[in-house]
Amino acid sequence: MEYKKVQQRMNDIVGDNVKKLAQLFPSAVKDGEVDFDALKEELGQFTEVGSEKYELTWAGKKNAKKIAQEDIVGRTLKFIPEDSKNADTTENLYIEGDNLEVLKLLRQNYYGAIKMIYIDPPYNTGNDFVYNDSFGMNKEDLDIAEGNIDITGERYVVNGKSHNKYHANWLSMMYPRLKVAKDLLTDDGIIFVSIDDIEVKNMIKICDEIFGEENRIETIVWKNKYGAGAKTVGFISVHEYILCYSKFPIFDLTSELDEEGQRRFNKQDDKYAVRGGYMTQPLMTNSLGDRPNLMYTIEYNGITIVPHKQWIWGKERLLDAISKDEVEFNLQSDGSYSVRSKSYLYDENGVIRRGKPVSILNGPFNQEGTQDIRKLFEDKSVFDFTKPSALIEFLLSLQINGNESNDFIVMDFFSGSATTAQAVMKLNCKDNGKRKWIMVQLDEKCNEGTNAYKSGFSNIAEIAKERIRRAGENLKQENPEADIDIGFKVFRVADTNIKWNSLINMGQLDLNQIESDPDSIDFMPGVKDVDIVYELMLRQKNVPLSSKMERIFFRGGIGVLIFMRIVIWFALKQRLQRN
Repeated sequence: MEYKKVQQRMNDIVGDNVKKLAQLFPSAVKDGEVDFDALKEELGQFTEVGSEKYELTWAGKKNAKKIAQEDIVGRTLKFIPEDSKNADTTENLYIEGDNLEVLKLLRQNYYGAIKMIYIDPPYNTGNDFVYNDSFGMNKEDLDIAEGNIDITGERYVVNGKSHNKYHANWLSMMYPRLKVAKDLLTDDGIIFVSIDDIEVKNMIKICDEIFGEENRIETIVWKNKYGAGAKTVGFISVHEYILCYSKFPIFDLTSELDEEGQRRFNKQDDKYAVRGGYMTQPLMTNSLGDRPNLMYTIEYNGITIVPHKQWIWGKERLLDAISKDEVEFNLQSDGSYSVRSKSYLYDENGVIRRGKPVSILNGPFNQEGTQDIRKLFEDKSVFDFTKPSALIEFLLSLQINGNESNDFIVMDFFSGSATTAQAVMKLNCKDNGKRKWIMVQLDEKCNEGTNAYKSGFSNIAEIAKERIRRAGENLKQENPEADIDIGFKVFRVADTNIKWNSLINMGQLDLNQIESDPDSIDFMPGVKDVDIVYELMLRQKNVPLSSKMERIFFRGGIGVLIFMRIVIWFALKQRLQRN
């Protein structure tokens, strides 16, 4: 009998991309290899004039692309039970480590599983750090490659404005992270990226390249400050930006709709000749909190319709849409009505439509973000410039895809003080949602002399975990009847627990030797069963790290054997090889 081998390699990003290409252009992939001449023919025999083309490029872009496609070797995620909360029941994850390593470690297990990503990456101000992604280089090689001859080998460095690759370093840091993050999004997934005006134009260009310009939903302008006062001379910046992209088009924007697109737009009415088919979206929701002004009744064909939820529109807007025949009423089996808005493929002028989120947000302000965290830490400012949780709540509540679901996974891989985790818990408390979160944060050290350091926090991750604990407990106290998950499992990036063949060049396993002393032969010294199982889980699909682990008791007083141990033992007995 043949058994599946356990591979050391976690991701085959290039291979996956070739498979996707083969689905689109079968003639361009032959025996697993790309025929670039055939691919050009599929694209209309396009020939560039010289080497000129419209694109964003910078010193180090090719290496950034290479880094995005490299697998993660010899690393894993180690469970930290002492830092976790309600580990046996929670579905939330807090992961400490470099986020590029973490994204690659999660890619196989959480491929296409994340509905929404929000990130607030370090702005390129000249003071913030950039990550050093040359994981395998020694100090001398790194200095030669990057020109950082004065850097002392830290995993992150200051990107000073005087550096001749000031923008390039920042772009090289962001590109591979966004590239891998895209793979984690569901097909209808959305990513929000907070950014200021220094790099917004470059961020738009790399997001256009990674997600596709047609999938850029909106560039939201967010007013984040109050006025600076009468004594200020010159212009004062009081806004930032939030870029919003979807993984795939929200509406199919091509003239040849695919099967799913035709299904979504297969409805017709009197406007079909100009506006094409339409899909519908519900006009009632539970996700907007307590809004009495949205609990009005309307009349339809002499029948009074009382919403069983809240309307998502004000009464004037809804009545206007009804008068324009842009609302669809469907009688249900229980006698109630389903009321849905019509979203046409084209606008009134026959121009194809795109998604329409709010493009200007007047607050909440950064001052409110500071107040959020001060309330949790006895009025101490342990973290500067944190985003307001109300802002993230607003983004979470947007129904950009017409999907009312409140049961999905949210990720923030530049999570800082974990504002996103608090926002998810708050919104779940308001609408009884089941949203789960995954926070990722480098354990960047707190400088001596800061309020955080004086308060006993050695790094940012420690601040964030304590914030989540306090925010969750506060929500429980304020809403004792709410059924919300305020726990989280903590993981930390660490070295592998398994002695992979390729790492120690030991060849085939000797089954007799394995049976006599499996631990010393196959696993690193001092590893725990739970760590090995989590490492194996990372190589599976759709087995989330939040899965519950069970202990199995045997009859006859043999004792307790952890279920995870049984999984590993049978894997080895079946001659699973560590490739």
